[in-house]
Amino acid sequence: MVTSSSGSGAHPFEIDTSRPHPARMYDYFLGGKDNYEVDREAAERFMKAAPEVRAGVRANRHFMHRAVRHVVAEGGIRQILDVGTGLPTEPNVHQIARAIAPETRIVYVDNDPIVSAHSMALMEGTDISVVLADLRDPRAVLDDPEVRKVIDFDQPVALLLVAVVHFLADADDPDAVVTTLRDALPTGSYLVLSHATGDMHEDRREDAAAVYNSATASLNLRPHARILDFFGDFTLVDPGLVQVPNWRPDEPPERNAPPIGLYGGVARKNG
Repeated sequence: MVTSSSGSGAHPFEIDTSRPHPARMYDYFLGGKDNYEVDREAAERFMKAAPEVRAGVRANRHFMHRAVRHVVAEGGIRQILDVGTGLPTEPNVHQIARAIAPETRIVYVDNDPIVSAHSMALMEGTDISVVLADLRDPRAVLDDPEVRKVIDFDQPVALLLVAVVHFLADADDPDAVVTTLRDALPTGSYLVLSHATGDMHEDRREDAAAVYNSATASLNLRPHARILDFFGDFTLVDPGLVQVPNWRPDEPPERNAPPIGLYGGVARKNG
């Protein structure tokens, strides 16, 4: 396991435990223990505004599992760049991918030093790479020496942006960020993306998003058509951009389950 850092003056990598961090809140939603009191308090407020959030984050993880299996087993992908990976939760991307193709190469990227520290500890003794870098600086992610060492951008790559782009505000120019990453991928590559939305709960989306106002990153809910834009000219595989439980489910969705405010999709770059 090799690690590197692509820090910049614009987004210094400092451990901030005074404010909630989305990755640590996500860990709490999943029942993890890698979080602080400030994260737990914010997560509890969010759950009051959006009681279905725990079901949502589990559904998002399961979507990621199914999407990774698809791109590896059916798409023939053997290298994965996971940006905004969050705190490690088993089974993680490398475990899903390597259960199908043990030779798959993986780089995990996150901008939180705590996330990276946990990832480094868990990946110790493996050939999985962990990079400390910020999605808001996509060029630094792509040019990172460790990313370049592991990922061959002349061969198809699966780019994972799972539940991370919604932490980019409009001022961060998310279209330019995602486009820069997409454009670096060769033909035959895949984009796996999920994104929070207020489409299903318009009556309380402002209250839910407001919880993140004091966090290290804001939550920016976007409608279906806006999220679709992030796929650019990539071709969505069936069933398209849908609520994450409905993306090629392994079993029928639970009846009468509350709607999940997360869309997910997988798209391929054709020649």
